[in-house]
Amino acid sequence: MKNLALGSGLDVSRLGLGCMGMSAYYEGHGDDTESIRTIHRARELGITLLDTAEVYGPFRNEELVARAVAGRRDDYVIATKFGQLTHSDGEVTRKLNSSPANIRIAVEGSLRRLGTDRIDLYYQHRVDPTVPIEETVGELATLKQEGKILHIGLSEASPETIRRAHATAPITALQSEYSLWTRDPEAEVLPLLRELGIGLVAYSPLGRGFLTGQFTAPSDLSSDDFRSSSPRFTEGNFAHNLRIVDEVRAVAQDAAATPAQVAIAWLYAQGDDIVPIPGTTKVSRLEENTVAEGITLTDEQVRRLDAIQPPVGDRYADMSSIDR
Repeated sequence: MKNLALGSGLDVSRLGLGCMGMSAYYEGHGDDTESIRTIHRARELGITLLDTAEVYGPFRNEELVARAVAGRRDDYVIATKFGQLTHSDGEVTRKLNSSPANIRIAVEGSLRRLGTDRIDLYYQHRVDPTVPIEETVGELATLKQEGKILHIGLSEASPETIRRAHATAPITALQSEYSLWTRDPEAEVLPLLRELGIGLVAYSPLGRGFLTGQFTAPSDLSSDDFRSSSPRFTEGNFAHNLRIVDEVRAVAQDAAATPAQVAIAWLYAQGDDIVPIPGTTKVSRLEENTVAEGITLTDEQVRRLDAIQPPVGDRYADMSSIDR
């Protein structure tokens, strides 16, 4: 698999692996044995970038990744995130906190759970409006000097926040949702990233599974799957949004590919500074996703996909934590 350099020189595979669903949020989560097999198979296929976060579980996903990379840590680029949990007097609460003191506790916890001496890419998971971004990034720069982290990242940050952060210390990557399902970064964020030389790591490149065509009705999702409360998956919006899947499926048929492969290939066509990180808990899905690298969409196929109208409904039931 092709590699590329994100931002200030972080070498990663063209495709990453999102590990969140192995431990949290989706129905049934994953089977740990199969999840570890998937992480091992990823490396065999040339995938190096693994994406996790302290809040996934919480903590369980980092521990799972640690078990998977044990004895082969140097084969992987590990990205994790802080900022959605507050650590105080031994207690942990789900609350935004990017204060330097909280970052200190978070990074030590992630290093311990991951069983590593450094985090390759450390993201602020969500922007904390109560802490100046300069203060947060300043602490991350100190952690970088200490060798605890190698590269600094942001997630779901606005153009103003990105610019201020990058003026404080070099930002290697922004992780934000980007796909045929969510094209928000195109207007302002992506041009700014390219101006500043920051890479884009695209999470949910398959629209949380919607673009694959695996769902036909809201009833396909159980109540413990967070997508069941997502506005785009709710009754009414769901049926309307199926037209997007129809278009992706039509292009997939024309390209002799699967809808998932077409969705990833479309992201590849947007530029060599974009790394999709589709999540999966199964080796078979991982292998399907990697085939996208060999698919070159025609200009007409790209135009057809570009013309797809946006979905109906917000990305999350509560968008208050998204920096806009």
